[in-house]
Parts: sequence; C-alpha cells; structure tokens
Amino acid sequence: MARCIENNTIEIIPYECPPLQNITCANGKKPVLVYDEHHCCQHYACDCACEGWGDPHYITFDGLYYSYQGNCTYVLMEEIIKRYDLKIYIDNVYCDPVERVSCPRSIIISYHSLKFRLINHNLMGAAQLEVLQHDARLKLPYSQYGVKIVDSGINLIFEIPHLRVVITFGIIGFSVDLPYQYFGRNTQGHCGTCNNNQMDDCMLPQGELVASCTAMADYWFAHNIAQPNCKVPPVLPTQPEPQPTVSQCTPDPICELLKTSVFEECHRFVSPDHFYQGCVFDSCRMSNPTVECISLQTYAAACAQSGVCIHWRNHTTICGSNCPANKVYKPCGPAEQPTCEDNPNEPHMNYTTEGCYCPDGMKLFNKESGVCVHKCGCLDPEGIPREFNEIFEYNFQECICEESTKTVTCKPKACPPQTVLSCPDPGFVLVNETDPSNLWCPRLVCQCQSNTCPVSNMKCPLGHIPSASVPEGKCCLEHTCEPKRVCVHKQVEYQPKSSVPANQCQNCTCTNEVDLKTGLLKINCDFLECKEDCDEGYEYVEDDTECCGKCVQTHCAFSFNGTNKLLMQGKTWSPPGNKCEHYTCIRVDKTLTTVSSRIVCPPFEQSNCHPQMKEKACKSNQEVDIPYCEGRCNTFMKYSDAAAVMEHRCSCCKEVRHSNRTVDLHCMNGEVVPHTYMHVEQCGCNYTECFKPARRRRSITQFV
Repeated sequence: MARCIENNTIEIIPYECPPLQNITCANGKKPVLVYDEHHCCQHYACDCACEGWGDPHYITFDGLYYSYQGNCTYVLMEEIIKRYDLKIYIDNVYCDPVERVSCPRSIIISYHSLKFRLINHNLMGAAQLEVLQHDARLKLPYSQYGVKIVDSGINLIFEIPHLRVVITFGIIGFSVDLPYQYFGRNTQGHCGTCNNNQMDDCMLPQGELVASCTAMADYWFAHNIAQPNCKVPPVLPTQPEPQPTVSQCTPDPICELLKTSVFEECHRFVSPDHFYQGCVFDSCRMSNPTVECISLQTYAAACAQSGVCIHWRNHTTICGSNCPANKVYKPCGPAEQPTCEDNPNEPHMNYTTEGCYCPDGMKLFNKESGVCVHKCGCLDPEGIPREFNEIFEYNFQECICEESTKTVTCKPKACPPQTVLSCPDPGFVLVNETDPSNLWCPRLVCQCQSNTCPVSNMKCPLGHIPSASVPEGKCCLEHTCEPKRVCVHKQVEYQPKSSVPANQCQNCTCTNEVDLKTGLLKINCDFLECKEDCDEGYEYVEDDTECCGKCVQTHCAFSFNGTNKLLMQGKTWSPPGNKCEHYTCIRVDKTLTTVSSRIVCPPFEQSNCHPQMKEKACKSNQEVDIPYCEGRCNTFMKYSDAAAVMEHRCSCCKEVRHSNRTVDLHCMNGEVVPHTYMHVEQCGCNYTECFKPARRRRSITQFV
C-alpha cells in the first residue's frame, strides 16, 4: 500500500492479503472472487440473486423463502447508501377471482433520472409484455444510456451492463441479479440484505428486524409511485404472522415434476424445495392452474443460470410456450439473439434465458425486425427480407437490395402505352384504373355501371314468370321467362296433382314431371276403362261418336233343357227328334226375341190320304207323297209403353220352303201327261198383318 506523508513524500507500506477462505452461499449460488475496498486483496463472496413468482413467493438475496399477498407497490430493492442510484419496485395486485391472492403486475426500475416499467397486461393467461419509459411505450430491443432491454418472447430482460445488473420479468415472475462487488451489504426491501446472512433479511425501513418477512413486507411502500389507497400498518409487528396452512389440499401432480428425474440434474446445484413449496401453495390457493407453471419456470430459470438446461415444458399439458409460428421454443438461449447486424467487437448480454428463437440455420435480420432469415441482405420498406442483389417491385417502383450499402434502392418503372378500348356490351363504360400487373401504371378498362343499363318490359307467356340475372362477364340484367311448376292446357294453368279437363274419353292429371322441351309440368292422360264384357247374345261394338262402344244384341238367347242356345235373327231351331217344336229369333222394335211354336198334328184318318194324284181322266199309277202345313202359331195383343198404344202381332202357319215336283199321269186313252205340283219341304209361322178376314169361298184342291 502507498501512503502520502508530507511534502510529496509517499510511504510504501507492505500489505499482506489474508489467505482465501471458502464460504457457502446461503442462497445456494456458487461463491465468486471479489476485491476488497482497497481493490488490493480478493476474497470469496456471494452475488445477490432475488426471485419472485406466483402469488407471489419470494427468495431473498440471501436465499430466505416467504410468501406475501400484498396489494400495492413496494420497494423490492434499494440501496441503503446511494452509490449507483438504482431502485427496483414491484407492483402487486389481486389476481384471482376466488381467492384473495396477489401477483406481480409490473417491475419498476429507477436508474438515475431514467424510469422504466416492465409490465404484463394479462395475469391469467398468455403474457402480454410491454416496456414503458416515463409512461411511453418502448420499441424493443432498447439500448441507450447504458441500459439494454430485450424480449425473449417469454421474458423481458433488463440489463445495466457496466454494473452487471440483470432483471427479468415474465408472466407473473421476476428475478434480480446484482453483483456483490457493487451492491453487497448495501440493499434493503422485499429482497432483503445481500450479505449472505438470512437473519437480517426481514428488516423494516427504519432498520429494525422482525421475525417474519411476510410482516416486514407490509412496510416497504413505494411512497412516490404507490397505488392509491395503500396504507401503512399503524403498529409494528411483534409476533410472526402464521403462514396459511394447506395441509388439507392435494396439490396438482405438476408440482411433483420438480422432484422427479425431469429436474434431477439441477438438484445438486439449486434446491427445488422452495419452488415446490410455492407450487403447492399456488395449487391449493389459486383457481388458475397455469400459475403452477410459474414455479417450474422460475426453477428452470435458476437452473439455467447455474449452467443446467432443463427441457421441462414438453412434460406438461398446460405450460405451453406460445411462440409465434416463425419461431421455435428453446429452454436455454442467449438473451440477445444473433442477428445479421451483430458487431463482434460490441459486448452482448451474458445471460441465458428460455424464449422463442429463430429455427436452426436462421438468424434475426436485425434486432428490431423480429424476422428470421437464412441469408442476410436487406429489409424492404415493408419489412420483408431481401437477399443481396435481389430485384423486386415495390410501390410502383423497381427495387434492388444492394450488397455494397446493404440498403434498398428503387427507381420508377416505365408504363406500357395505353390501348384504346370500346365497350360494346350494355352497361359498360370506359374508365381509368390501376393495372394489377403494373400497379404503378393506369389503364383503360370497361367498368360496369348498372345505372346505364336499358329498361326492359318483358312479358312472359302463360305458365312462366319473369326472371332477371346478370350472367358472368355481363353488366346488365338479362330477362328471361322461367317456367313455373304448373301444367298449361288451353290457356289455363293447373297445379300439380290437379285434374285437367283435356279429353272426355280420358282422365288427365297434372304431374310433377318436367317436360324437357317446354320446362312446364307434363299432363298425363289415361283412357277411360270401357266395359267390354257383354251378356250372352250381345257383342261389343265400337262407337266413333262415343268414348266407349255398346253391347249390341246379335242373337236371341234362350235355354232349352238347361242348355243355352243362340239364334241369329230370322233363324229357327227345332230340338233333335222333334220337328214339330220350333224356336225362331225375331226382332221386335230394337230387341231380338225368341218365339216358340209347336205344330199339332190332327188325328190320322185314312180318308184324308190321297195316295194317287188325279187330273181329269188321268191319274198316277203310284202313290205320291204330298205334305201340307197345319198347326197353331203365336198370336198376341199387348200394350206398348214406347208407342203408348195396343200392339197386335199375328202369325199363321204356312209353308216356309217348298219345291216343284213332276209326276206322270196316265189317261184312259193311254196318253201319259206330266203334271207339276208344289211339294212342301218346311212349315213355319209367318207374321202377317192383323185384320178381320173377309168371308170367302174355300177352295180345295183335291188330292187322290
């Protein structure tokens, strides 16, 4: 050592540094070598590391764990003796809709004349992080006035490089890392005193020590920036407040991950006990299950600072990273991600954090863009990365990414000559618009203006309705007549399933089937069913003047001994072996009627037989068969309804068929004379007019 005595005399005093003594850090960190106040000798000390998470749980600089649910703005850390003018505040608010528990909403950092607020706008879900400087939003990354602030996608990292101060703030968790060399034995507030002694961490603003840090925390109000209506307890605590018990609660299984093989590699560097205790507390006190993730996240961050990287999020279902589509999650990475603009001579944050990073093989174009690129080049005015010497179009200009300047230069493009157009289709008018293929150039096009379309008064035929539509590529309505779902017959519309009076000989119905030619519904007609089965003696005859024919009588029908017989008009039938009984078919008006008659033979008298024929003195030598007719015929009188008179019908027995025969007569003088006579072959009843017969002499031809 050197000492100034007088008259510019300097005395050199030998100083022997004490031997190094190993120490154990109460906060579980690894001891570091620091110089003494004379910057001469080194000794081991413990850097200051304070953490808070959940609702919230604190681990002080010296590793003391406690929970505190205050609802105000508090001093997290301030210097006892102002050396670097650094103050850190925490803004806690109630954050659970059911339980009265609080969460850190923001971290406020005052450094000299600068004031920054690291804030999370969403305490119950994915973080919405933002940084304000004097209540104005900062664009990240930020690097001014000896301060750096970056966003990893999950956490905000605040650094004062020359003091090696690092403050992180995430969803509802924070960490404060201070070097012992600058801040050892000179801190107070919720994070306690950084002197590797937990006994004095629960110190009130006046320097008094209390047994409970939970009670102590009530008194560290940030008076200048505190929330309204925050009140300091009027009486100093005398007894430690009892911690809330959660023995009756079964913690979520996610808390057990802290003690499993997932985090086992870190256990020998950082104890998981306090983080497990906080996780169980949150699991039993808060309704939002994602709060339990913060205990695991905070422990993983502490492990990362000790050099142990834990891939833990893929072992849970509710602790997602929520990285954007163009980034990938990494549990450990540099707080300042590599960019195309990195200067190897410029110092970078020496801090490891989890976050959303560019995929392997890519880097950020620059710190501000957040765009990942495979190759470095330029960013165009829209923030799209361009490779060196890449030519592209932007804002009606032709641009190029110049490698020499790493900037984009643009020049206007020439427009093609205009083409004169006419618009022949109705409704289109010629207008000037931007060419889609050359956005910087105008062009003339035909544009539809429907108010210029002609008026149409179209009338549709029966069974059709007017329809109007604009075909593709057209402007004006084109009117057409669309067929209705009806049938049309003789200028009358008929609905489906209704009867159509089309033909008297047919039953016609309007169907649901569409006629492909007309588009209207088809009319289906079926012919009337005519009764063509006629009674015996009748025959079905078509009638051109009627829909159906008629059964016309063609025969007389009668029954004889149980057998049906048919006779044509004018025909006579006699039973076999009985020629004396006759059945004759006759027409009476328009009806055929069977008339029966029986020939009654008179008693046979020999005297009536004339076996020989005589003519004067001549006679036949042999007997001659001379038949004759005799008997009764049907004669009647009845009243006719049709004629309204008495109807008479008379018939007489006479020959029906005869023939002339010749016989030789022998005379007395020996002469033979031929004689012709009428031979009766068939007798019958012949109808005749009824009248009163006049008396006349009977003429008898004698047959011998």
